[in-house]
Amino acid sequence: METMRFSSGDLDATEEFLSAAYTPMRIGGRPDDTRARIERNATDDVIVDRLRFGYEMAYDADCLNRICLITMHSGTLVDTTGGREEVFGPGETFLIAQPDRPYTGAVRSASYTITMFDPALLGQAAPSSPQPVRLTGHRAVSPAANRLLGTAVAFVRDHVLADPVAAASPLLVGTAARHLAAAALTALPSTMSGVPDSIDSRDGGSDTLARAVAFIEENAHRDIGLTEIADSIPVTPRAVQYAFARHTGTTPLAYLRRVRLARAHTDLKAASPASATVQEIALRWGFAHQGRFAAAYHDAYNSSPSHTLRT
Repeated sequence: METMRFSSGDLDATEEFLSAAYTPMRIGGRPDDTRARIERNATDDVIVDRLRFGYEMAYDADCLNRICLITMHSGTLVDTTGGREEVFGPGETFLIAQPDRPYTGAVRSASYTITMFDPALLGQAAPSSPQPVRLTGHRAVSPAANRLLGTAVAFVRDHVLADPVAAASPLLVGTAARHLAAAALTALPSTMSGVPDSIDSRDGGSDTLARAVAFIEENAHRDIGLTEIADSIPVTPRAVQYAFARHTGTTPLAYLRRVRLARAHTDLKAASPASATVQEIALRWGFAHQGRFAAAYHDAYNSSPSHTLRT
């Protein structure tokens, strides 16, 4: 994982840093208060930055070639890309620009989080789409959708990349990145909006289910998702979803989480509290949020993870 921290009162140094960290950009204005602070945690799958500017900063930036979500904590951001003017304030999580387009605007004495990931993850989150998947709007489709997206960003930022142990796990980071892409597709307007599901029932039989289950059982320790499960058979991802819904009443990824929870249960029973911790075992099996892991574990085994480890 890459970790970077930048703090400066020099506008030229700030412009140089931002151009290197994101994309070539020009900062406008010469404010009296020139404080800027940036913290970055980055992996190959996702980048999360926390930024704070004590002044109004106008920017003119080239394309990022990545999905870039911004979560405002204080102050405002005014997007002037393409001649429009949209103002975003505290509590909003939004798409700043299309990955292949330049963007302009201004940040006004603001603190915010920038989260970036490869646009290809959108296709992995919706592998059954008959057309290339892309986001088509900037704002969430509803207040509830905005909260969903903000929560997904906070989870990746606070429970995955902020934890060096979690950030070092390809399984955790890959799963979190796909979750973030799925949240973006759910919350923001996209080419998937209003597209009806087309279930491929022909390949969604018991044989598909058996092969998918076998693959999951053998590869639960790896960073796998719906695409990898379908490719192992091979059938369409929609066929795998149909097979699980028809024969088990659940989803492939829910079954994968169940398998990983069972593996964590086995490891907790076999481990000694003198040499292992609940957090270590939970992270090993892709559970970054300890509270959610404990709740899921109790639901499945009517006991707490710590009690299992001690007995």
